[in-house]
Amino acid sequence: MRAPGFWWRLPPAPLARLLQPFGWLYGALTSRRMRGKGVDAGIPVICVGNFVAGGAGKTPTALMLAALLRMRGETPFVLMRGYGGTLTGPLEVDPTRHTPAEAGDEPVLMAAHIRTIVSRDRPAGAGLARMLGASVVVMDDGLQNPSLAKTLRLAVVDGFGGIGNGLCIPAGPLRAPLSGQFSGTDAVLVIGAGPAGEAVGSAARSAGIMVLQGHLVPDAASTDKLRGQRVLAVSGIGRPEKFLATLREAGAEIVADHAFGDHYAYGASDIAALIAEAKARNSVVATTEKDMTKLGPLWPEGERTLLMAVPVTLVIERPKDLAALLDRALAGSGPAGAAHS
Repeated sequence: MRAPGFWWRLPPAPLARLLQPFGWLYGALTSRRMRGKGVDAGIPVICVGNFVAGGAGKTPTALMLAALLRMRGETPFVLMRGYGGTLTGPLEVDPTRHTPAEAGDEPVLMAAHIRTIVSRDRPAGAGLARMLGASVVVMDDGLQNPSLAKTLRLAVVDGFGGIGNGLCIPAGPLRAPLSGQFSGTDAVLVIGAGPAGEAVGSAARSAGIMVLQGHLVPDAASTDKLRGQRVLAVSGIGRPEKFLATLREAGAEIVADHAFGDHYAYGASDIAALIAEAKARNSVVATTEKDMTKLGPLWPEGERTLLMAVPVTLVIERPKDLAALLDRALAGSGPAGAAHS
Protein backbone atom coordinates (compact mmCIF):
# COMPACT_ATOMS: atom_id res chain seq x y z
CA MET A 1 0.00 0.00 0.00
CA ARG A 2 0.98 3.64 -0.39
CA ALA A 3 1.03 5.94 2.63
CA PRO A 4 -1.98 8.32 2.68
CA GLY A 5 -1.14 11.80 1.45
CA PHE A 6 -2.64 13.49 4.52
CA TRP A 7 0.03 11.86 6.70
CA TRP A 8 2.57 14.33 5.34
CA ARG A 9 0.45 17.47 5.53
CA LEU A 10 1.16 20.25 8.04
CA PRO A 11 -0.75 21.39 9.90
CA PRO A 12 -2.54 18.02 10.30
CA ALA A 13 -5.59 17.65 8.07
CA PRO A 14 -9.11 17.32 9.56
CA LEU A 15 -9.08 13.58 8.82
CA ALA A 16 -5.84 13.22 10.74
CA ARG A 17 -7.36 15.00 13.75
CA LEU A 18 -10.40 12.75 13.52
CA LEU A 19 -8.17 9.67 13.64
CA GLN A 20 -5.85 11.05 16.31
CA PRO A 21 -7.47 9.18 19.27
CA PHE A 22 -6.82 5.88 17.48
CA GLY A 23 -3.24 7.06 16.95
CA TRP A 24 -2.84 7.69 20.68
CA LEU A 25 -3.89 4.10 21.38
CA TYR A 26 -1.68 2.61 18.65
CA GLY A 27 1.31 4.66 19.79
CA ALA A 28 0.81 3.74 23.45
CA LEU A 29 0.65 0.03 22.65
CA THR A 30 3.77 0.21 20.48
CA SER A 31 5.66 2.20 23.13
CA ARG A 32 4.81 -0.40 25.75
CA ARG A 33 5.89 -3.24 23.46
CA MET A 34 9.22 -1.53 22.76
CA ARG A 35 10.12 -1.73 26.45
CA GLY A 36 10.28 -5.54 26.30
CA LYS A 37 13.59 -7.29 26.99
CA GLY A 38 14.97 -9.08 23.95
CA VAL A 39 16.90 -12.32 23.52
CA ASP A 40 20.69 -12.01 23.34
CA ALA A 41 21.87 -13.36 19.98
CA GLY A 42 25.40 -14.01 21.27
CA ILE A 43 26.84 -11.74 18.56
CA PRO A 44 26.40 -8.00 17.94
CA VAL A 45 23.06 -7.00 16.40
CA ILE A 46 22.94 -3.68 14.54
CA CYS A 47 19.33 -2.64 13.97
CA VAL A 48 18.46 -0.31 11.08
CA GLY A 49 14.91 0.93 11.56
CA ASN A 50 12.78 4.02 11.22
CA PHE A 51 10.30 6.00 13.26
CA VAL A 52 7.56 5.93 10.65
CA ALA A 53 5.72 3.46 8.44
CA GLY A 54 6.98 3.41 4.88
CA GLY A 55 10.34 3.87 3.23
CA ALA A 56 13.12 5.96 4.71
CA GLY A 57 16.25 4.37 3.26
CA LYS A 58 16.76 1.31 5.47
CA THR A 59 17.84 -1.03 2.68
CA PRO A 60 20.70 1.12 1.28
CA THR A 61 21.74 1.80 4.89
CA ALA A 62 21.89 -1.92 5.67
CA LEU A 63 23.88 -2.54 2.48
CA MET A 64 26.32 0.24 3.37
CA LEU A 65 26.79 -1.11 6.90
CA ALA A 66 27.34 -4.65 5.64
CA ALA A 67 30.02 -3.40 3.24
CA LEU A 68 31.77 -1.47 6.03
CA LEU A 69 31.65 -4.51 8.31
CA ARG A 70 33.19 -6.74 5.65
CA MET A 71 35.99 -4.20 5.22
CA ARG A 72 36.70 -4.65 8.95
CA GLY A 73 37.07 -8.39 8.51
CA GLU A 74 33.64 -9.23 9.91
CA THR A 75 31.18 -11.75 8.48
CA PRO A 76 27.88 -9.84 8.44
CA PHE A 77 24.49 -11.37 7.70
CA VAL A 78 21.39 -9.26 7.08
CA LEU A 79 18.26 -10.30 8.95
CA MET A 80 14.89 -9.33 7.47
CA ARG A 81 11.26 -10.14 8.15
CA GLY A 82 10.53 -10.83 4.48
CA TYR A 83 7.55 -8.52 4.10
CA GLY A 84 5.41 -9.46 1.10
CA GLY A 85 6.80 -12.99 0.90
CA THR A 86 5.10 -16.25 1.84
CA LEU A 87 8.11 -17.89 3.52
CA THR A 88 8.22 -17.43 7.28
CA GLY A 89 11.72 -18.81 7.82
CA PRO A 90 14.16 -18.89 9.30
CA LEU A 91 16.02 -19.55 6.05
CA GLU A 92 18.84 -18.11 4.00
CA VAL A 93 17.64 -16.40 0.83
CA ASP A 94 19.06 -17.69 -2.45
CA PRO A 95 18.48 -15.00 -5.13
CA THR A 96 18.86 -17.61 -7.87
CA ARG A 97 16.14 -19.81 -6.39
CA HIS A 98 13.80 -17.75 -4.23
CA THR A 99 11.37 -15.32 -5.88
CA PRO A 100 10.13 -12.00 -4.45
CA ALA A 101 6.72 -13.64 -3.97
CA GLU A 102 8.37 -16.26 -1.74
CA ALA A 103 11.00 -14.34 0.19
CA GLY A 104 9.95 -10.70 -0.37
CA ASP A 105 11.37 -8.20 -2.86
CA GLU A 106 13.83 -6.53 -0.47
CA PRO A 107 15.40 -9.80 0.76
CA VAL A 108 15.91 -11.00 -2.82
CA LEU A 109 17.61 -7.70 -3.64
CA MET A 110 19.68 -7.82 -0.45
CA ALA A 111 20.76 -11.42 -0.98
CA ALA A 112 22.35 -10.48 -4.30
CA HIS A 113 24.85 -8.40 -2.29
CA ILE A 114 25.14 -9.99 1.16
CA ARG A 115 24.10 -13.22 2.85
CA THR A 116 20.53 -12.66 4.01
CA ILE A 117 18.22 -14.45 6.42
CA VAL A 118 14.44 -14.17 6.31
CA SER A 119 12.61 -14.91 9.54
CA ARG A 120 9.37 -13.70 11.08
CA ASP A 121 10.89 -14.90 14.39
CA ARG A 122 13.84 -12.51 14.76
CA PRO A 123 15.73 -14.47 17.49
CA ALA A 124 15.44 -17.66 15.43
CA GLY A 125 16.76 -15.80 12.37
CA ALA A 126 19.72 -14.40 14.31
CA GLY A 127 20.41 -17.89 15.62
CA LEU A 128 20.50 -19.30 12.10
CA ALA A 129 22.83 -16.50 10.97
CA ARG A 130 25.22 -17.28 13.83
CA MET A 131 25.10 -21.00 13.07
CA LEU A 132 26.00 -20.25 9.43
CA GLY A 133 29.04 -18.24 10.50
CA ALA A 134 27.85 -14.67 11.05
CA SER A 135 30.01 -12.57 13.37
CA VAL A 136 27.49 -9.72 13.36
CA VAL A 137 23.84 -9.33 12.32
CA VAL A 138 22.49 -6.27 10.51
CA MET A 139 18.77 -6.26 11.26
CA ASP A 140 16.83 -4.46 8.55
CA ASP A 141 13.75 -3.00 10.28
CA GLY A 142 12.57 -3.96 13.75
CA LEU A 143 13.36 -0.86 15.77
CA GLN A 144 9.99 -1.31 17.50
CA ASN A 145 10.35 -5.12 17.77
CA PRO A 146 11.71 -6.05 21.23
CA SER A 147 12.19 -9.78 20.61
CA LEU A 148 15.91 -9.48 19.83
CA ALA A 149 18.38 -7.45 21.91
CA LYS A 150 20.20 -4.83 19.86
CA THR A 151 23.78 -3.66 20.30
CA LEU A 152 23.30 -0.58 18.12
CA ARG A 153 19.94 0.97 17.24
CA LEU A 154 20.06 3.27 14.22
CA ALA A 155 16.92 5.13 13.10
CA VAL A 156 16.83 6.25 9.46
CA VAL A 157 14.90 9.43 8.62
CA ASP A 158 13.98 10.72 5.16
CA GLY A 159 15.15 14.33 4.95
CA PHE A 160 12.22 15.37 2.79
CA GLY A 161 9.38 13.67 4.68
CA GLY A 162 10.71 13.58 8.23
CA ILE A 163 7.95 12.34 10.52
CA GLY A 164 5.14 13.83 8.44
CA ASN A 165 2.39 15.42 10.52
CA GLY A 166 3.92 14.04 13.72
CA LEU A 167 0.93 11.83 14.58
CA CYS A 168 0.76 8.07 15.09
CA ILE A 169 -0.84 5.48 12.81
CA PRO A 170 -3.57 5.74 11.50
CA ALA A 171 -3.62 9.55 11.93
CA GLY A 172 -0.04 9.92 10.74
CA PRO A 173 3.05 7.89 9.87
CA LEU A 174 4.65 7.56 13.32
CA ARG A 175 4.78 4.05 14.77
CA ALA A 176 4.95 5.50 18.29
CA PRO A 177 5.40 8.99 19.78
CA LEU A 178 8.78 10.37 18.80
CA SER A 179 9.89 11.09 22.37
CA GLY A 180 9.28 7.47 23.33
CA GLN A 181 11.12 6.16 20.27
CA PHE A 182 14.13 8.32 21.08
CA SER A 183 14.61 6.31 24.27
CA GLY A 184 15.06 3.20 22.13
CA THR A 185 17.46 4.83 19.66
CA ASP A 186 21.24 5.28 19.80
CA ALA A 187 21.74 7.33 16.63
CA VAL A 188 19.66 8.96 13.92
CA LEU A 189 20.66 8.99 10.25
CA VAL A 190 18.99 11.70 8.15
CA ILE A 191 19.14 10.83 4.44
CA GLY A 192 18.77 13.76 2.06
CA ALA A 193 18.15 17.43 2.67
CA GLY A 194 14.95 19.08 3.81
CA PRO A 195 13.48 21.05 6.71
CA ALA A 196 11.43 18.07 7.87
CA GLY A 197 14.53 15.93 8.35
CA GLU A 198 16.42 18.82 9.90
CA ALA A 199 13.65 19.20 12.49
CA VAL A 200 13.93 15.54 13.50
CA GLY A 201 17.71 15.86 13.68
CA SER A 202 17.43 18.91 15.90
CA ALA A 203 15.01 17.11 18.23
CA ALA A 204 17.33 14.11 18.40
CA ARG A 205 20.34 16.28 19.30
CA SER A 206 18.29 17.95 22.04
CA ALA A 207 17.61 14.45 23.40
CA GLY A 208 21.35 13.72 23.45
CA ILE A 209 21.28 11.40 20.41
CA MET A 210 24.02 11.40 17.78
CA VAL A 211 22.81 12.57 14.36
CA LEU A 212 24.45 11.42 11.13
CA GLN A 213 23.84 12.87 7.67
CA GLY A 214 23.86 10.99 4.40
CA HIS A 215 22.64 11.13 0.82
CA LEU A 216 21.84 8.62 -1.91
CA VAL A 217 23.96 8.65 -5.06
CA PRO A 218 23.09 6.70 -8.24
CA ASP A 219 25.97 4.69 -9.65
CA ALA A 220 28.09 6.29 -12.36
CA ALA A 221 26.87 4.00 -15.14
CA SER A 222 23.24 4.88 -14.41
CA THR A 223 24.01 8.59 -14.26
CA ASP A 224 25.64 8.44 -17.68
CA LYS A 225 22.60 6.67 -19.15
CA LEU A 226 20.07 8.97 -17.48
CA ARG A 227 21.57 12.33 -18.40
CA GLY A 228 19.20 13.84 -20.98
CA GLN A 229 17.23 10.58 -21.26
CA ARG A 230 13.43 10.58 -21.43
CA VAL A 231 12.14 8.16 -18.79
CA LEU A 232 8.98 6.68 -17.36
CA ALA A 233 9.63 6.58 -13.62
CA VAL A 234 8.24 3.32 -12.22
CA SER A 235 8.44 2.44 -8.53
CA GLY A 236 6.69 0.40 -5.88
CA ILE A 237 8.38 1.82 -2.79
CA GLY A 238 7.29 3.63 0.36
CA ARG A 239 8.44 7.10 -0.71
CA PRO A 240 8.43 7.35 -4.54
CA GLU A 241 9.35 11.03 -4.28
CA LYS A 242 12.89 9.97 -3.36
CA PHE A 243 13.25 7.98 -6.57
CA LEU A 244 12.00 10.93 -8.63
CA ALA A 245 14.54 13.20 -6.93
CA THR A 246 17.33 10.74 -7.78
CA LEU A 247 16.29 10.72 -11.45
CA ARG A 248 16.12 14.51 -11.63
CA GLU A 249 19.51 14.92 -9.95
CA ALA A 250 20.98 12.51 -12.52
CA GLY A 251 19.67 14.75 -15.33
CA ALA A 252 16.82 12.57 -16.58
CA GLU A 253 13.72 14.03 -18.23
CA ILE A 254 10.74 12.45 -16.47
CA VAL A 255 7.89 12.18 -18.97
CA ALA A 256 5.58 10.22 -16.63
CA ASP A 257 5.56 8.92 -13.09
CA HIS A 258 3.96 5.59 -12.15
CA ALA A 259 4.12 5.16 -8.38
CA PHE A 260 2.61 1.85 -7.35
CA GLY A 261 2.04 0.80 -3.76
CA ASP A 262 4.98 -0.39 -1.65
CA HIS A 263 5.92 -4.02 -2.44
CA TYR A 264 3.55 -3.96 -5.43
CA ALA A 265 3.29 -7.28 -7.28
CA TYR A 266 3.55 -6.49 -11.00
CA GLY A 267 1.59 -8.53 -13.51
CA ALA A 268 1.78 -9.19 -17.24
CA SER A 269 -0.76 -6.44 -17.96
CA ASP A 270 1.42 -3.90 -16.12
CA ILE A 271 4.43 -4.90 -18.19
CA ALA A 272 2.54 -4.65 -21.46
CA ALA A 273 1.16 -1.21 -20.57
CA LEU A 274 4.58 0.13 -19.55
CA ILE A 275 6.24 -1.11 -22.74
CA ALA A 276 3.50 0.41 -24.90
CA GLU A 277 3.73 3.76 -23.11
CA ALA A 278 7.52 3.83 -23.26
CA LYS A 279 7.42 3.29 -27.02
CA ALA A 280 4.69 5.88 -27.50
CA ARG A 281 6.64 8.46 -25.50
CA ASN A 282 10.01 7.55 -27.02
CA SER A 283 11.41 6.85 -23.56
CA VAL A 284 12.79 4.09 -21.37
CA VAL A 285 11.40 2.68 -18.12
CA ALA A 286 13.61 3.58 -15.17
CA THR A 287 12.98 1.72 -11.95
CA THR A 288 14.53 0.93 -8.57
CA GLU A 289 16.69 -2.12 -7.84
CA LYS A 290 13.94 -3.36 -5.54
CA ASP A 291 11.32 -3.18 -8.32
CA MET A 292 13.75 -4.76 -10.76
CA THR A 293 13.60 -8.01 -8.76
CA LYS A 294 9.95 -8.28 -9.87
CA LEU A 295 9.94 -6.50 -13.23
CA GLY A 296 13.05 -8.20 -14.59
CA PRO A 297 11.77 -11.80 -14.63
CA LEU A 298 8.53 -10.72 -16.34
CA TRP A 299 10.05 -8.39 -18.93
CA PRO A 300 10.20 -9.76 -22.51
CA GLU A 301 13.77 -10.45 -23.60
CA GLY A 302 13.22 -8.60 -26.88
CA GLU A 303 12.29 -5.39 -25.03
CA ARG A 304 15.21 -5.33 -22.57
CA THR A 305 16.58 -2.07 -23.96
CA LEU A 306 13.45 -0.29 -22.68
CA LEU A 307 14.11 -1.21 -19.02
CA MET A 308 16.84 0.02 -16.70
CA ALA A 309 17.40 -0.19 -12.96
CA VAL A 310 18.94 2.72 -11.07
CA PRO A 311 21.11 1.40 -8.21
CA VAL A 312 21.89 3.90 -5.46
CA THR A 313 24.60 3.99 -2.82
CA LEU A 314 24.39 5.69 0.56
CA VAL A 315 27.21 8.12 1.28
CA ILE A 316 27.78 9.25 4.90
CA GLU A 317 28.97 12.82 5.29
CA ARG A 318 30.95 12.25 8.51
CA PRO A 319 32.08 8.61 8.27
CA LYS A 320 34.24 8.85 11.41
CA ASP A 321 31.12 9.29 13.55
CA LEU A 322 29.62 6.11 12.14
CA ALA A 323 32.94 4.31 12.54
CA ALA A 324 32.97 5.19 16.24
CA LEU A 325 29.47 3.72 16.66
CA LEU A 326 30.52 0.52 14.91
CA ASP A 327 33.66 0.28 17.04
CA ARG A 328 31.59 0.29 20.22
CA ALA A 329 29.03 -2.15 18.83
CA LEU A 330 31.67 -4.65 17.69
CA ALA A 331 33.49 -4.37 21.01
CA GLY A 332 30.35 -5.67 22.69
CA SER A 333 29.72 -2.43 24.57
CA GLY A 334 27.39 -0.68 22.19
CA PRO A 335 25.16 2.22 23.25
CA ALA A 336 22.19 -0.10 23.77
CA GLY A 337 24.06 -1.63 26.67
CA ALA A 338 23.88 -5.24 25.54
CA ALA A 339 26.79 -7.55 26.37
CA HIS A 340 27.86 -10.25 23.95
CA SER A 341 30.07 -13.27 24.27
